Amino acid sequence: EEDDERRGVVLDGSPPPIVLVHGIFGFGKGRLGGMSYFAGAEKKDDRVLVPDLGSLTSIHDRARELFYYLKGGQVDYGVEHSQVYGHTRFGRIYETGHYPVWDEQNPVHFVGHSAGAQVVRVLHQMLAEKAFPGHDTSEDWVLSLTSLSGALNGTTRTYYDGMLAEDGRSMKSICLLQLCRLGVIVYDWLDIPWLKNYYNFGFDHFEMSWRKVGFSGLVDLLLGNTGPFSSGDWILPDLTIQGSLKINSTLKTFPNTFYFSYATKRTRKLFGITVPSSVLGVHPMLFLRVLQMCMWRHPQNAPLPYKGYRDEDWEDNDGALNTISMTHPRIPIEHPNRFVVDDSDCNPLQPGIWLVPCYQVLL
Repeated sequence: EEDDERRGVVLDGSPPPIVLVHGIFGFGKGRLGGMSYFAGAEKKDDRVLVPDLGSLTSIHDRARELFYYLKGGQVDYGVEHSQVYGHTRFGRIYETGHYPVWDEQNPVHFVGHSAGAQVVRVLHQMLAEKAFPGHDTSEDWVLSLTSLSGALNGTTRTYYDGMLAEDGRSMKSICLLQLCRLGVIVYDWLDIPWLKNYYNFGFDHFEMSWRKVGFSGLVDLLLGNTGPFSSGDWILPDLTIQGSLKINSTLKTFPNTFYFSYATKRTRKLFGITVPSSVLGVHPMLFLRVLQMCMWRHPQNAPLPYKGYRDEDWEDNDGALNTISMTHPRIPIEHPNRFVVDDSDCNPLQPGIWLVPCYQVLL
């Protein structure tokens, strides 16, 4: 793993690197026996970097990890955040950053898939606010941000999987996410080195290992008294519409950064009803997920996630995310955007505005 890190360092004077940021349950270079999350993109050029961030950790924690992955040093999750959510302040140490010269004169291109797009946006805001002690950061450290089916405004998928639509942070007592929670807790508690090197959910800073908490600690974790699922410092609450609204309310679109967004869908209109676009060539499970999201209706007894919410706006989807969420940041306020019909409409490229190719939206 250390050899992989040394080979991944981008040297000073090279063209700006492209940093690919994975989504939920994703993984970086070196995990799952060398499998590539981004179809081998990192093998084509040394300037393509694929960080391994926590696959289920919160957007905030991932953003902090991403900074130190590039710049180097020990991951600092922040004093206040760590105290509020009950985990250690410091995490993994990167002896050598993968792009240690990163600054305004040496910016980077970010490409975020799914939840990875929000991770980059949160990191960008942290850079603008100089939120990393000892580093004089700014928003101009990011040359471009490309969102691939990005979870920019949340997804109704989270409610089907078990998040409560009433608040967007709590879980139902019986649901798929509860099974996931139990599995992750046992996995991290067992703390089997070779297994965690193969795949890691990213909760080491919560110190859930049997070596740290013993059997009584496992009981507390399973009962929901401690840990990330108790405090809410994990990815799913950040991917609800309510959670995304809270995050978006703190984020800006910056004037010197180029923004591109590619949205997808597997739905179409049939007699005025939104349905999956095709059965042919689609795995039955994906077809069912698309159909399920087409039929989502916000509970009548629950407060609307934001003013002006309409179920029909959220019907188009790709089985994991709603298309309306992928195009550009919309809630609580809509960020500058332009839907591009022809590539020539992008010339000259304009920073500070989300460019959304329409031919991608209509896939």
